[in-house]
Amino acid sequence: MRAVENALGITIPNNARILRNIIEGIQYVQDHVIHFYHLHALDWVDVVSALDADPVKTSEMAQAISDWPKSSADYFQIVKDKLAGFVKSGQLGPFANAYWGHPAYKLPPEANLMAVAHYLEALDWQRDVIRAHALLGAKNPHLQTYLVGGMASPIDPTSQAAINADTIAQLLGMFARAKEFVDKVYLPDVLAVAPFYLDWAAIGGGEGNFLSYGDFPGADGEQWLPQGFILGKDLSKVYPLDQKDITEHVSHSWFKYEDETKGLHPSVGETVPNYTGPKPPYKFLETDQKYTWMKAPRLKEHAMEVGPLARMLVAYASGHKRVVETVDYVLGALSKAAGTPIGAGALFSTLGRTAARCIETVVVAEKLGEWTNELIASIASGDTKIHSGAEMWDPKNWPAEAQGWGFTEAPRGALGHWVSIKDTKIANYQAIVPSTWNCSPRDEKGVPGPYESALIGTPIADEKMPLEVLRTIHSFDPCMACGVHLLDIEGNEINQISLDAADQYSNPLLKVRGAR
Repeated sequence: MRAVENALGITIPNNARILRNIIEGIQYVQDHVIHFYHLHALDWVDVVSALDADPVKTSEMAQAISDWPKSSADYFQIVKDKLAGFVKSGQLGPFANAYWGHPAYKLPPEANLMAVAHYLEALDWQRDVIRAHALLGAKNPHLQTYLVGGMASPIDPTSQAAINADTIAQLLGMFARAKEFVDKVYLPDVLAVAPFYLDWAAIGGGEGNFLSYGDFPGADGEQWLPQGFILGKDLSKVYPLDQKDITEHVSHSWFKYEDETKGLHPSVGETVPNYTGPKPPYKFLETDQKYTWMKAPRLKEHAMEVGPLARMLVAYASGHKRVVETVDYVLGALSKAAGTPIGAGALFSTLGRTAARCIETVVVAEKLGEWTNELIASIASGDTKIHSGAEMWDPKNWPAEAQGWGFTEAPRGALGHWVSIKDTKIANYQAIVPSTWNCSPRDEKGVPGPYESALIGTPIADEKMPLEVLRTIHSFDPCMACGVHLLDIEGNEINQISLDAADQYSNPLLKVRGAR
């Protein structure tokens, strides 16, 4: 949306801006909680060990760190019995594939039982709070109400088929429940688990270059989360971003450029498959050759980490009040638990990446209520406009040629789209998704991407059970599917969208060539 709006010079209405902030904000909160409990927690939590826990001691531990109501000994006994039932039946479900009993696990049984209980609670919680997307976006994921120029969700206090007082009351209830779980379960759990793994505050930091596009625009156009980048773990300087400094390289990717000794800006980017990897019977990849379907994005020739840690570091270094307060609170709590001062440098690590995601969830969960109240005030003033108008939907009003770039901060990190429009159709479209930045292979100079550099020096207790590698990779919240292309075994594209813009009122710029 933003790339096309940028290309056509469209400014969206205030209500559309607020609705987009709310939709994105609750996605952050839900996504981060899901990541911690359902995608990352089992890198730190030994589920089998929970079977040895004393529910009374677990209750005492839980009540010492939070006043969350589900903390009785009877409750934890029920969870323990349920877990034992899973084991006895042999139907372990999500707990089936893990390195249980691995020597890298350090939590006592009671902490493991508490974490398992909250794992199960988070399944129900996330299903409840993400209903906000059904109210504002028709479904989750892949919301249906975003339009070039605004939103399709009507605002009408007198209509049951539009955003009205009942809708807003439901949203406020969901956001209150979201915030309560974050404050009373997620944050306390992170602070309870982290002291057992403080050695991981010195592991997994990588090169220490961080990029944030910034997001959540205010009425004044300023981003609530600031834009900029940090180099070499230096928090004394946040550099301003110029998207013209971004390039993509393919010297180690299964794509080809005419000249692979340099990168291309996404506005002139090319996506030409060139698979040169192993064929059956498969062998190990040769990393001095092409070895991945991911391109290698660079900013001023630097590999950049993106995601919650990057956003929180840029915000912290920029003096963002709530981020500074929350980061300092977390570092203070860990310092107290460790009995020694822990500074911001600990954030440059696998543990820091995990903590930063929680910190961001805390500050965004707070902000959801503020954005909703901003929407209430806008509607109360008589403003119900959600779209910039139909004039820009008519292709005859478009310039013959236009270029635009749009950015957002998805939960996983910086997401950029570049579009070139010619004769009312998209002539070229490229996107760099968060995992493309983080999954980046080496470039032509041999500089590794964030995953590769973060793994250097990782201690491994048992190479046949590389739990430690999973900890660092999972801390990024990887999504390879977000950044790769779908081809058949002969290298042919599976699908290509090709629709005339003038015939697609609901999405007037859907003529895509070489899309990523």
